[in-house]
Amino acid sequence: MPCPPSDVQAFDAHATDADLEDLRARLTAARLPEAETVRRSGPGRHRWDQGVPLADLVDVVNYWRTDYDWRSFEERLDRIGQFRTTIDGLGIHFLHCRSARADAVPLLLTHGWPGSIAEFVDVVDELADPEDAETPAFHVVVPSLPGFGYSDKPAATGWGTEKIAAAWVELMGRLGYRRFAAQGGDWGGNVTTVLGGRFPAHVLGIHTTFAEAPPGLTTDGLTAVERRWTEETRDFWRHRAAYAKQQATRPQTIGYSLVDSPVGLLAWILDKFAEWTDTEDSPFETISRDRILDNVTLYWLTRTGASSARIYYESHNSLDPELRVDVPTAITMYPRDIEKCPRPWAQKRYRQIVHWRSPEKGGHFPSLEAPAYFTKDLQEGLTAVLATHR
Repeated sequence: MPCPPSDVQAFDAHATDADLEDLRARLTAARLPEAETVRRSGPGRHRWDQGVPLADLVDVVNYWRTDYDWRSFEERLDRIGQFRTTIDGLGIHFLHCRSARADAVPLLLTHGWPGSIAEFVDVVDELADPEDAETPAFHVVVPSLPGFGYSDKPAATGWGTEKIAAAWVELMGRLGYRRFAAQGGDWGGNVTTVLGGRFPAHVLGIHTTFAEAPPGLTTDGLTAVERRWTEETRDFWRHRAAYAKQQATRPQTIGYSLVDSPVGLLAWILDKFAEWTDTEDSPFETISRDRILDNVTLYWLTRTGASSARIYYESHNSLDPELRVDVPTAITMYPRDIEKCPRPWAQKRYRQIVHWRSPEKGGHFPSLEAPAYFTKDLQEGLTAVLATHR
């Protein structure tokens, strides 16, 4: 049974003028290092070989300090609809946009790191009230993970992806949604996999851009493309995942810098947007500076650099190797994502794949990089999922 409405409270995101002035002052007073030693004469990914190039960072910092408008993002969140509720003693913040369509299906969208609810603000409207009447409509719920955004910061260990998934079921029940579809990528994909595997009585089906195969599978029988995927994923974890090791083992240590320095926070997050997007030189080729700064500023104002990093401490490599997902599943593997799972491997965990896509473009943040394609693919994937229940 849904909980009384009093258990869910409307929420208004509003930073104080003092906090915004403090941010600008810190940006003005920032101490920056010298330029990287791999400077290139022209654009290209190699400019980022040592991390965020100084010139790029200075440009974004100046824009953040002088032109960026946080208030417009706050207004966007308020237009969608913001709420909070307390689950297992922890305050959970979420966006909730109810569709005007009588046939709408509840849909839970879960973000990852270094993302946030900002990943989905550009797709909520079309998902809730699509222009095409033949396209499925959804009551969209977008929670902030524990320790992220306006959700509370856990004061003790235990808030890993298994507990988060259980909390999401409780959240959806409080909104009157006993059964729902779920989507996610990155940590959101992990949570979505747990939802599909642990709670089939509540989950109609899932869509994920982050399928995780059971361990120990061989490359025998894979296509050349699929073998290349496994090599690229292995290369990522061997050579480009220091951030994950740091956050999984010492989140508190890096957290001091992320909470104290807006430039440090920006560089830590911007580095991932640059490397993980399907671009040739800069993440701003596909994602606006405003949307990336919406995301970074949300981390800054809520002081969640340390608390968000702890999801790695709680859940890094923790997905149950025996977990199987029997609910209908839609999977999309974007070519420039950091982990790509071959379909034969995915089928070992996801037992009812009803929709599989491998587009020619796109990276780790598809709802930001290509929101129109992401939305259409999600609608098509969930159409296939829902068709199995007819």
